[in-house]
Amino acid sequence: MEYWPVPDLVAHFAGAWRLDREILTADGEAAGEVTGTASFTEEGGELVYREAGEMRLGGYSGPVTRTLHYRPTAPGRADVHFDHGGFFHELDLRAGHWTTDHPCRDDLYRGSYEVLDARRWRQEWAVRGPAKDHLIVTRFTRAPG
Repeated sequence: MEYWPVPDLVAHFAGAWRLDREILTADGEAAGEVTGTASFTEEGGELVYREAGEMRLGGYSGPVTRTLHYRPTAPGRADVHFDHGGFFHELDLRAGHWTTDHPCRDDLYRGSYEVLDARRWRQEWAVRGPAKDHLIVTRFTRAPG
């Protein structure tokens, strides 16, 4: 697969995106979904990611939000932090794709980013451990305008 190199995270990601997320069981069965919007804004030398959407998971249906902070470390690279300040993972998209891990207690989140072109990218998290066993796939499409 060919990927879209990202030498400048701010230039590539800044602005509004539509997101479509699937949550799948370990067997690949649909367990839930999120539809909504995401945005990246440059604030104080970092790229702040904010998402808002509607989740349907089991019997639950309701709003979800998330904020992450992409702190540039070099061209095309950043350290990603949760809104509370804790470290999430490293990111290097100079080649247009990246894999990373995030331990969460006894569970492991194995993530991948794939930049498909200037208007589309994909993120996947395989979550395995005693408390969790599922796959989260999010597709991002540049919002019009």
